[in-house]
Amino acid sequence: MLDMESVPAPYREVQPHWFYCRRAEESTSWLPFSREDSEKLENAWTTVNEKKEEVVIAVEGERYDVHVKGRKRYAVYWEQAPTEVRRCTWFYKGDKDTRFLPYPEDFSQRLEEAYMIAVTLDEWKTKLEFPTGETVILHNPKLIMQYQPIGLQDEWVSSPSEQTRPQTVKRAVENISVEIPDGEPDKVDHLVFMVHGIGPACDLRFRSIIQCVNDFRSASLSLLASHYKRAQQDGGIGRVEFLPVNWHSALHGDATGVDEDIQRITLPSISRLRHFTNDTLLDLFFYNSPTYCQTIVDTVASEINKLHTLFKQRHPEFNGAISVVGHSLGSLILFDLLTNQRNGSDGVPSDEPFRLNSATLEQILTRLGLQQYLDTLQAENLDLESLALCQDSDLKDLGIPLGPRKKILNYVKRKWLPEDCRTVRLAPGLQVPPPETSDPDGNQPSGLTMQQSQFHRAQSITSAVDYEYFDMGIGQVSIDYPQLAFHPQTFFAFGSPIGMFLTVRGLKHIDPNYTFPTCKSFYNIYHPYDPVAYRIEPMIVTETDLEPMLIPHHKGRKRMHLELKDSLTRMSMDLKNNVLGSLRTAWQSLARLPVAALPPVEEGENTTQRDLQETHVAAVCEEAESSSSTEQTEQPEIKVGMLNGGRRIDFVLQEKPIESFNEYLFAIQSHLCYWESEDTALLLLKEIYDKQGVAFEQPQQ
Repeated sequence: MLDMESVPAPYREVQPHWFYCRRAEESTSWLPFSREDSEKLENAWTTVNEKKEEVVIAVEGERYDVHVKGRKRYAVYWEQAPTEVRRCTWFYKGDKDTRFLPYPEDFSQRLEEAYMIAVTLDEWKTKLEFPTGETVILHNPKLIMQYQPIGLQDEWVSSPSEQTRPQTVKRAVENISVEIPDGEPDKVDHLVFMVHGIGPACDLRFRSIIQCVNDFRSASLSLLASHYKRAQQDGGIGRVEFLPVNWHSALHGDATGVDEDIQRITLPSISRLRHFTNDTLLDLFFYNSPTYCQTIVDTVASEINKLHTLFKQRHPEFNGAISVVGHSLGSLILFDLLTNQRNGSDGVPSDEPFRLNSATLEQILTRLGLQQYLDTLQAENLDLESLALCQDSDLKDLGIPLGPRKKILNYVKRKWLPEDCRTVRLAPGLQVPPPETSDPDGNQPSGLTMQQSQFHRAQSITSAVDYEYFDMGIGQVSIDYPQLAFHPQTFFAFGSPIGMFLTVRGLKHIDPNYTFPTCKSFYNIYHPYDPVAYRIEPMIVTETDLEPMLIPHHKGRKRMHLELKDSLTRMSMDLKNNVLGSLRTAWQSLARLPVAALPPVEEGENTTQRDLQETHVAAVCEEAESSSSTEQTEQPEIKVGMLNGGRRIDFVLQEKPIESFNEYLFAIQSHLCYWESEDTALLLLKEIYDKQGVAFEQPQQ
């Protein structure tokens, strides 16, 4: 009989998987592509080996392009240094490593050749020595170790095991503990642009807007798989694409020079704190500046329009709606932009792309005095539309110096929209109440000139969200608001100070009939401990004290500590009702007692007065009991203006149990929690897919 265990397993070619490198400040990690993307890259690698030509493959929802021959991964929608890509087959892990790392491709190829020989000939205990000093020993198919050299070795050290502690070596991605991400659906149902707030960092880990939006996108994909599972399996829905809008780098870049100017006047003491202030808090003052406010608004609008154009080019089949999200100051910027949009025939059609004016590329360069770079741009087949999509790094790669680059980019940014589309719109529903400019007799107050009285009259018809500048030094700056290339479906504000800014601008009340000209839905989402967030509904419904809508937990329940708090509240209400009921019963028993048992009627007090007192006490008891029972009943749904189509606007997140212990300790964290909140992501998805008529599924606990 043949002993099957003694027969060596036949050699099978290793199945590669593609990884990309992500470098942080002090660490380097290798992350796998999804199986779908890896398969596309592997097929392209075969084409590269045959034709020896570069092949570009779109991966990760077409947000990145991989140059297969050059082994580089490039971001499409934002500026990011290219990252290395590898076709990985062999991996190693040291004692201090938390995960397996891939070998370089040439190193892996030598290991695979040695492994193939050992399997075919069934000869193990093979030792491989590499020019760099590493030694790999193939003990058996399941035990392969690598030994690293440690500088100059002593003469009597002969065995590799005596050199260093070995590293574990594994073949193929199936044998290492790595989580390969699921591929994203190709179909995009909805596009969302996300605008950050002050500063370059968006959370306590000092991550950029790009990293935070990546996490938010991952959370939304996970929620789609759990809460819209049936719709995904039936192919009824695809996914929601989230793209970051970065305006901070443009404001603090070389084009404005504001950082250099601020640094000259900054005190040298407590330098780290002052640097943090200059990089973050000053953005609030910049937005109220007549110079930099225009820069911020232009940057946000042009960046959104540029991303919209790029997305349409890469997804020509996309016909879904588009929404916008703003965090902190970013929500205020979007609020002002949306307030000053045009609709109908006055605006630009949503399906019409924005272009520069009718001037040619040669005319523009001549106007800027840069006609010597015309041949360089024409050699790359750049026209005005493609020039508008270029970034500083693109022009730098063409050999154009810094000064001409900034002139070209600034001109393109300022002229991205036609002049007749740059306007300040007066919103009838958001007007500052007219100040009193005369005394009760109708006379002008003393000291007011005719120019000042005209200012007050002009201010009374000016929108509170429009910036107005006057020579007197009061009021707000005047800027031109550019138009977006589309009509947003919904505006989501995270941790927004919109209500506070509108109030300090002089707005006391928002007309219930007011809506954004091009956006019909608006959600104000905030954490209860967020020190920057303010409500909107009290500015619309002033006669009723409305509690904000509580955002449900993504698992379909309230957090346990909130349920406990509600239970204690109901218990105290029940005790109150029982006490009132006992009091009423005692009074009724007292009222039924015989007349002899009642205290004697004093002289001067008649029976009618006593009856009135009895009736009054009974009425008080009944009123108290009825009022307490009314508190238990839910308030009827109230129509909150038209800013969100009559629906509620203010939505509050549920605080975590640890946050409820000390709300001051978690105040800053509460302002930065929205990017990682699954409850927030689910609210966005539910609003988006409810309008598409897709059924929401609550997963089982």
